[in-house]
Amino acid sequence: MKRFHVHVAVKDLQDSIRFYSAMFGAEPAVVKPDYAKWMLDDPRINFAISQRSPTIGVNHLGFQAETEAELEGIHANLQRADGTIVAETGVHCCYAKSDKYWVTDPQGIAWESFRSLDSIPVFGEEADAAPGACGSGDAGGCCADAREQKAASTCCAATA
Repeated sequence: MKRFHVHVAVKDLQDSIRFYSAMFGAEPAVVKPDYAKWMLDDPRINFAISQRSPTIGVNHLGFQAETEAELEGIHANLQRADGTIVAETGVHCCYAKSDKYWVTDPQGIAWESFRSLDSIPVFGEEADAAPGACGSGDAGGCCADAREQKAASTCCAATA
């Protein structure tokens, strides 16, 4: 089985182990003085690219849930991770209508957890999007650069 790999450089290893263990609902499989690794079978990956951000590179990371129960399970893990969580309900972003939870990890990387409810024909619908959501036109919203966002100041830091 192939597995998607993500490596994030962190400032504080122990703080990050605590955060990610809570978010993933699992302890790391490998821990070294300068390294930790989780070997997760769930979730599978949804990989997207866009030209919506002025900054090239990793925009955000996340999990796509198939059911409301899965999304709420992710939300419960995020609550244990002790970060500022911003909820969005029925937002129009990235050609989909979705329910979402956003959190920023200790390094400032935006994490999106979402469940798509329906598809829409445009990237985002400004009139229907929540403040700060993708396509809202709010410069502090999803389509802004993740490194410029603060967890408590906006719903999210990037596009889905």
